[in-house]
Amino acid sequence: MHHGGTRLIARAALVTAVTLATASPVPALASGASALAPTGGPPARVPGTGAVVSALVTAPSAPRASGSLTLVPAPAAERRAVPSVPGRAAYLYDASTGTVHLSRQAGKRMPVASLTKVMTAYVVLREAKLSDTVTIQAADVRHAAANGATHASLRAGERLTVRDLLYAVMLPSGADASHALARVYGPGDTKFVAKMNATARSMGLVDTRYANADGLPKPAPGHSTALDQAKLADLALRDPLLRIIASTRRHVVAKSKVHRAHSWTNSNKLLGKTPGVMGLKTGYTSAAGFCLAFAADRDGHRLVGVILGESNADRRFQSATRLLDWASEQAPPEV
Repeated sequence: MHHGGTRLIARAALVTAVTLATASPVPALASGASALAPTGGPPARVPGTGAVVSALVTAPSAPRASGSLTLVPAPAAERRAVPSVPGRAAYLYDASTGTVHLSRQAGKRMPVASLTKVMTAYVVLREAKLSDTVTIQAADVRHAAANGATHASLRAGERLTVRDLLYAVMLPSGADASHALARVYGPGDTKFVAKMNATARSMGLVDTRYANADGLPKPAPGHSTALDQAKLADLALRDPLLRIIASTRRHVVAKSKVHRAHSWTNSNKLLGKTPGVMGLKTGYTSAAGFCLAFAADRDGHRLVGVILGESNADRRFQSATRLLDWASEQAPPEV
């Protein structure tokens, strides 16, 4: 964010305007969330109320008097247009305040590829001990190879801890690792998927149905929405270990008597490049396109977003960076 004197004055005036505006009789948001229309866009409708809240950009060009205060709208230079986000769906909100910054086709059901593995890791963390040891079977290796899926280079007979296998799931998006964990902690795929769907219901992810532990097309890809995946990302990042794993750029497992040496690099290219980013997960299948769930802490605000159905692998990261920079300028920092 910019902290120059001119910008701070403009922001202070903007905050004052918003504070006084909220004293008007507008119905309260469900769950305390607020909705702002994108810059230059139409008014935003408040979920569940039928009320409409105008975007901040609709402030008049001249100062307004309100009691003893004079409200000065932010200059036009402060109001940046919403960045272009190619793809089938996108959603971005401030998890600290509930403010929705961008919602496009966010409720449309579609496959989400390996974003599925966020739920897989979340369920495993509630079913297993991190020190548990899982023996990799040939079926786990075949599962990834037969589906042409990303893998963690596991071999049958290796024994690894649940902690290490979670890194194998989240960093290189190993379908061999997710298959092994589902097999053990279902036990079996069917029971594990049932646990995933039960957890989704408990989270209020009403448009999400998982069909497997990795989001692969076979036997079925399942479906979710950008909105549901953003909710899941927020809840997943509240788990301290999952947050650490998702934000790790590289994880090394030293060779031991029971497994080979492994080195896994995070497929999330935002890490180490975009300020405040802490993950969360990439995904791709031909049906789902390139997907990304991401989050960043900026000036006391946790911004959480999802991009689905992008046709270009690198562009999803570029779009996410632009969205985070744009959204972090929409509200003043916490003080």
